[in-house]
Amino acid sequence: MISTQYARNISLKRDEIESFENYPFCLPAVRSLHTLELHPKITFLVGENGSGKSTLLEAIAVSLGFNPEGGTKNFRFGTRASHSQLNEFIRVAKGTRQPKDGFFLRAESFFNVATEIENLDAAPSFGPPIIDSYGGHSLHEQSHGESFLALMMNRFGGKGLYILDEPEAALSPQRQLAVLTRMHDLIGDDSQFIIATHSPILMAYPDAWIYSCSTAGLTRTEYKDTEHYQITHDFITHPERMLRLLLDI
Repeated sequence: MISTQYARNISLKRDEIESFENYPFCLPAVRSLHTLELHPKITFLVGENGSGKSTLLEAIAVSLGFNPEGGTKNFRFGTRASHSQLNEFIRVAKGTRQPKDGFFLRAESFFNVATEIENLDAAPSFGPPIIDSYGGHSLHEQSHGESFLALMMNRFGGKGLYILDEPEAALSPQRQLAVLTRMHDLIGDDSQFIIATHSPILMAYPDAWIYSCSTAGLTRTEYKDTEHYQITHDFITHPERMLRLLLDI
């Protein structure tokens, strides 16, 4: 059956890699990668810091034509060449449809995206200001969390492929719930998400595929089997016991 989702799977061109001892091929998320199947609605990459999930997500975005620092495919700015060469060694299998919208969100460089929007709007143009597509209010004049939410509520228009790297980074639990609701609306409007996250709130989305990055590589994991869920659940359920163990009190 021919898939109608925008991105079907990610494969690593292993025969073109000289050594898996070198960065970024030594990262757990990359070292054992052969083919990563993607859910037609939402796929999560989770794991410890340094496991390689963000590096892999970045490579997926760049190979699809997005700017390494984030934004839409029309953004071509660069403040520092910091992305890895991994995008040259992965292949993204696409479905039969092309997305009408798309965005790559990197929490750590969203400030640069906001700056580029202001720079573009300051230049002479016959079209409406770009910031109008983001809610009409400068992203720099909002908190980090407010600007993230403005992006998702205003710029994401549906029928799109959205690649998000730790979108919860600046969001309160309440705002994470708002993002979860917005994601559901966009999925209902023919959108597909690929997300690297630490948030047990976001990864609770029903029927999502969760890949856990560990020393064993990438493995499909059930929500309640993730370390993120288990640690958060144990701490909230028994905070005093956890604090005694952690603080020796």
